Amino acid sequence: MFRIRTLTDAAAPANKRAIAEIQTIIRDRFPGMDERDIEKLPEQIADPMTHQFVTKVMVAEDGRGRIRGFATLLVDPGLSFGYLELIATRGKGVGGGVGAAIYAQIREKAREKKLLGLYFECLPDDPALSPDAQIRKQNADRLRFYEGFSAYPITGTKYETPVEPGTSDSPYLVFDGLGQHSLPKAAVIRKIMRAILERKYAHLCPPEYVEKVVRSVDDKSVALRLPRYHVAGATVPAPAAEQKFPLVINDKHDIHHIHERGYVEAPVRIKSILRELTPMNLFTVTEPRHFPDRHIKAVHDARLVEYVERACAEAPAGRSVYPYVFPVRNANRMPKDRLVLAGYWCIDTFTPLNRNAYPAARRAVDCALTAADEVLNGATAAYALIRPPGHHAERKAFGGFCYFNNAAIAAHYLSRYGRVAVLDLDYHHGNGTQDIFYDRGDVLTLSIHGDPSFAYPYFTGFRDETGVGEGAGANLNIPLPETITADDHRKALQKAFKRIVEHRPAYLVVALGLDTAKGDPTGTWPYRAADFSIMGEMLTELQLPSLFVQEGGYRIRSLGVNARHFFDGFAKGIKNSGVTFEHRHLKKPTGNGTLQWRYSVKPGDIKEIRKIVTDTGVFSGEEIAIAGELAEERISKGRLSGYEFILALQNQHLVGYACFGKTPGTEKNYDLYWLAVDPSRHRSGLGVQILEKVEAAIRNLGGTFVMAETSSTATYDKARGFYEANGFEKLVEIRDFYRPGDNNIFYRKALSPDI
Repeated sequence: MFRIRTLTDAAAPANKRAIAEIQTIIRDRFPGMDERDIEKLPEQIADPMTHQFVTKVMVAEDGRGRIRGFATLLVDPGLSFGYLELIATRGKGVGGGVGAAIYAQIREKAREKKLLGLYFECLPDDPALSPDAQIRKQNADRLRFYEGFSAYPITGTKYETPVEPGTSDSPYLVFDGLGQHSLPKAAVIRKIMRAILERKYAHLCPPEYVEKVVRSVDDKSVALRLPRYHVAGATVPAPAAEQKFPLVINDKHDIHHIHERGYVEAPVRIKSILRELTPMNLFTVTEPRHFPDRHIKAVHDARLVEYVERACAEAPAGRSVYPYVFPVRNANRMPKDRLVLAGYWCIDTFTPLNRNAYPAARRAVDCALTAADEVLNGATAAYALIRPPGHHAERKAFGGFCYFNNAAIAAHYLSRYGRVAVLDLDYHHGNGTQDIFYDRGDVLTLSIHGDPSFAYPYFTGFRDETGVGEGAGANLNIPLPETITADDHRKALQKAFKRIVEHRPAYLVVALGLDTAKGDPTGTWPYRAADFSIMGEMLTELQLPSLFVQEGGYRIRSLGVNARHFFDGFAKGIKNSGVTFEHRHLKKPTGNGTLQWRYSVKPGDIKEIRKIVTDTGVFSGEEIAIAGELAEERISKGRLSGYEFILALQNQHLVGYACFGKTPGTEKNYDLYWLAVDPSRHRSGLGVQILEKVEAAIRNLGGTFVMAETSSTATYDKARGFYEANGFEKLVEIRDFYRPGDNNIFYRKALSPDI
């Protein structure tokens, strides 16, 4: 058995290993291939602008993660075609249908991306072009294979003309219409051939050769070769039917049934959702698979996991035990009685331990991981319909009806294959998810929730909780008032979307709380069914493979209807979507590489910060030293330093940065200490982009004003012009502040309110 998945992030641990295996396969199967072309594979994935194609790498891997085969597909979004660069399996005798399965998946992905056809090269089976009978037989076998998918060589052009006269086995260009499209007109084929020859083979094909091939294409002669090995259309796999989403249901949820009055987290929640989803014909029910405990212990303290399991097993039959003694005074001295010890591991008094809590919670984890696997296997989205919920469970604590953090466990699992964003839509802050990823930069956590001044869990969810260390800037809390409109919530969603796009994740995990509904006993917000439909459709704007993990939602009368409308909106958005997330990044080129943002400072940044400040040619030696010292202080003290940093990187090198912090003694004022851009990026708009990031961060921290100060000398004319052009007002000028004739000018900018 094997699964096929797409590598979306070349830097992810599992993908690094996969790429290394792919490169080994290439060296084995294509011994004549230039080593530089083999080594550039990670760059192709990461940097579509430089390579002028979006590179999609699909791998077939067995249960141990060993790569059995792969394919690289180069996508041109503008011309809407795909070029199959390579497809190969490991060694001899281990194909087992792997190649056919990969190619079938490539075709399906091409259809999903609305491509108008696949193109690729195959060596010729014509004796005039391939005189060696043994090589010609191998070529014929490949063409026979592709004919089984109704893919045929394009005839009537000079594409197979050798670049060097007298050589043999110059390839055909083959076209696969994906069972939907005919060979395009000559004008389009000319553009596609030019794109392939100039971008892929510029080092081999001189301009005069490219022109000769392109000019040879005309509507009178260009055609597809007639079938030679199969009856036309006899074995073509039919296009996939309307896609359905995997639905993984916790089949053990109903054993966890607390009968105490007022306990709203009840089995009827799942039943009410299923009752509405089943008639939609939108889901395929997938049986949950068992996963080892190591996935839970990767995000939870192993002692917590073991405690919950043992305490539940030892609980009195038919009874629930609630935490009632908490280690406020002496957390280091733990009682021996496991039931008394509940207060050590729990954050509240209403999350019970009983004999059924652990089996139900453990099965919920299996469901979330099964759904995550379905996303890895290529599903556009998957839904883990589970209880008990999980987003309140922290690394070392359970609570809020939650025992294990299902969404966080799944997010960590996915993070081995690419960057992840976790968007929590529950009415209550996802304190557990925040706690688990607070010092990690690869998993972005976002939560839109009731302000902790009135909403559970009360002690977390504030705007200024933005992450620490590697996770600085990778946690976004958007607390909203007790009374809002649906439009207010949608504005908050758009703010979260902007941050998600900046993070450039490969996967989205949605902690799907439906307790934002009007009349929910645990919330105060006004969402109705139509609003949930809009929310679901909005999420498709992100164009990310998505895992939905059920969290809250306790108004049984409307819960199922709201879930149905949410997924109906999501499906509608998928159906109406015509452009992919990867394509959208091509619309904003940023030099020779994609611009990336970081909100934490690393030791290696200090040298680059000093270099940028030095290269501007404006600052004194003392000022340059101070710039480095602020970065050092941020590294050593974290947010206690009072300094926040935003760094712009391109091709892993710093090209600009800003340093800012709260003005001492004020409530809502922030000082902009530094904003510097590499001279090579001057006049590129990067300075404005950095300033926009700073302003957004200050708003998120509750700030309303940005303060800046600079010199009055001619050297700083550009700095003053920058501030004045970007909405800063001059407040005061202190004469002879720095030295005689060198005044200090204070600027201020009022930030427009943002939800």
